[in-house]
Amino acid sequence: MLGQDLALHLAARHEALPLGRSDADITDSRAVAQAIASRSPDVVIHAAAFTAVDDCEQKPELALQVNGGGTRNVALACGQIGARMVYISTDYVFDGQKDSPYVETDDPSPINTYGKSKLQGENYLRVLQDSWIVRVSWLFGPLGKNFVRTILGRAREGQNLRIVDDQVGAPTYTVDAAEKIEQIVESGAPGIYHVTNQGYCSWFAFAAEILAQAGLGGAPLSPISSLALGRPAARPTNSRLANARLAASAMGLLPPWQDALRRYLLREPPA
Repeated sequence: MLGQDLALHLAARHEALPLGRSDADITDSRAVAQAIASRSPDVVIHAAAFTAVDDCEQKPELALQVNGGGTRNVALACGQIGARMVYISTDYVFDGQKDSPYVETDDPSPINTYGKSKLQGENYLRVLQDSWIVRVSWLFGPLGKNFVRTILGRAREGQNLRIVDDQVGAPTYTVDAAEKIEQIVESGAPGIYHVTNQGYCSWFAFAAEILAQAGLGGAPLSPISSLALGRPAARPTNSRLANARLAASAMGLLPPWQDALRRYLLREPPA
């Protein structure tokens, strides 16, 4: 989802060369090295991942192979040709116990396999000089499966919506994130960045806003606890990311998530 928006956005100002699994499976170190070396990039943005959180919990070896080992393969390939690398990471590297938003310098402590595998990827990247780690959260966008599309589909089918109300985070529009990632790379300043739309909400409040903006406010919606939902993977209760490095730079912050949702819905095709 984010990778496709990055490819589209970057193509306007740069030579963007999107690579999919058919070009190189990131778990195959030789194929990755060959695919990257043959294209001689200045920067590699690594957006590929196993992102299904509950599936990662049930397939931990695969999660570590893809998110950890795959990132190592990309990092090694970049190191071999002197390319800089951007690694797309996640709010789930944190345990959610902090009572305020996480800043870039906070120590990660993931509580599920997905978060652990993504942190492993971060650790592999730290050996590269002049690299970037960009943590995002609660992504939605026009080119992939996401929470907004799921809520709209279920509401239009007349389903009862029971949504978790004890996890908070920042819904983030992939179109906005892609633009900001381009700015970060063009700034040349490496390191860790948090990139989210501004503000935060629970999944329940996010669903309520989706329905309201889509004119479906009458759809049946009720809150449920994470414990009652009973998903295989634990989730951090606090996924808020403070965009401290962006705030301290001249690049500025992303718009509020409610505004991002409005712009997304204007692009979303009718059911």
